[in-house]
Amino acid sequence: MEKGRAANSLAAYRRDLRAYETFLAERGVALGEVTPGVVENYLGLLAASGLAASSRARALVAIRGLHGFCHEERGASLDPTEDVARPRVPAGLPKALGEEDVSRLLLAVVGEDARGRRDRAILELLYATGMRISELAGCDVADLDAAAGLVRVLGKGSKERIVPVGSFALAALGEWLSPSGRAAFVAAAERAGRRPARSDAAALFISSRARRMSRQAIWRVVEQAARACGLGEQVTPHVLRHSFATHLLDHGADVRVVQELLGHASITTTQVYTKVSNAHLRRAYFAAHPRARAVR
Repeated sequence: MEKGRAANSLAAYRRDLRAYETFLAERGVALGEVTPGVVENYLGLLAASGLAASSRARALVAIRGLHGFCHEERGASLDPTEDVARPRVPAGLPKALGEEDVSRLLLAVVGEDARGRRDRAILELLYATGMRISELAGCDVADLDAAAGLVRVLGKGSKERIVPVGSFALAALGEWLSPSGRAAFVAAAERAGRRPARSDAAALFISSRARRMSRQAIWRVVEQAARACGLGEQVTPHVLRHSFATHLLDHGADVRVVQELLGHASITTTQVYTKVSNAHLRRAYFAAHPRARAVR
């Protein structure tokens, strides 16, 4: 909380600590009796269970936070995690779709009913803004300024940013926010005697029951569209975020602009996308290096 972590991060750390607590209880080890070997054994158990290195690294962060707190503020004699090595997380490159595949995905949803309009708007907005799935789920109707072509995004650590929205996404959103779109879901829910909560009533994307869509529900929209156009399991909401960043760089966007649009606190996080696009690097090199151009 003091570090401004997002609600999803707090929930993940809470799960990690509960699992660690269970591990210690099953072995009869009190918190003050933990040694570096106990922590290493726990991480080994997580690895043997098939947990990804990134998840094991996050678990160690939570455990270090707990023991560090006990040592600094609760009088524990030592911090058993000080010398425990962090699991090595492979530096994998983001998977981005090609522009033609993105077009196929965005055209995969057919139909002019409320669900079709909603699902098209979800896909278009994810690709148009590079939003995280949790950010999209948290968007309210009031966050969209269609006249200015902007949307307010509440990102990690409750940091706000303003992101432009392109014409295709604005058109899809206009259809969704018409009487035949979102309003139709609200009217159907009211006829069934369901009154949405205030937070649901404000949501940009709602279900047929007029409830705010969850991250899982939005994930299913992307998954179903990917299957419909033959892209299978390679597409997730985060892949659309990767594609957004990669395609911007491919077409000459400055990496610092992309950093702002993605809501990255550090440009180091954004720079991984420059590794994806060799075409972008080649174009920048030949445009900028004084002796790279052909002699005429």
